[in-house]
Amino acid sequence: MKPLSFWVPRPLFSAFLVVLWLLLVNSLAVGQLMLGIAFGLTIPFLTHAFWPEQARISRPLPLLKYFLVLLRDILWSNLVVAWRILGPSRKLTPGFFTFPLELDDDFAITILASTISLTPGTVTTHYDAEGRTLLIHALHLEDEAGAIAEIKRRYEQPLREIFG
Repeated sequence: MKPLSFWVPRPLFSAFLVVLWLLLVNSLAVGQLMLGIAFGLTIPFLTHAFWPEQARISRPLPLLKYFLVLLRDILWSNLVVAWRILGPSRKLTPGFFTFPLELDDDFAITILASTISLTPGTVTTHYDAEGRTLLIHALHLEDEAGAIAEIKRRYEQPLREIFG
């Protein structure tokens, strides 16, 4: 009999995919839950050979806090982006900026880049492994140093704590 790790090679990633699916379809219907579980089991099973190593979470409790902060930021950013696009001024100053990475764990960097892209108004466009930077596009960029400081404080520092 094969061990559970054979069938579920990345349990946290599987759980993340199930939750992500339910958020994307905005439904808790049994059919959607079953489809999310199917995705959560199938995708990691089919892709585990391409992953370099298992993510090492040194402090799991801050992960819950990180998730709640991310959820709040996604909701708030949706409102801000809608206001900027539909609001009276409609003045946007889009721009690119380079984010210097302090993270050294590839999985943590992937989570950071995904977090930035999940938050409306920003998207990670390039990862420079040699220069240890992310290239980020912001829909409205007034203060590059402030945006970098905010990402470091809200996302990168907690990820450094979570992944050690």
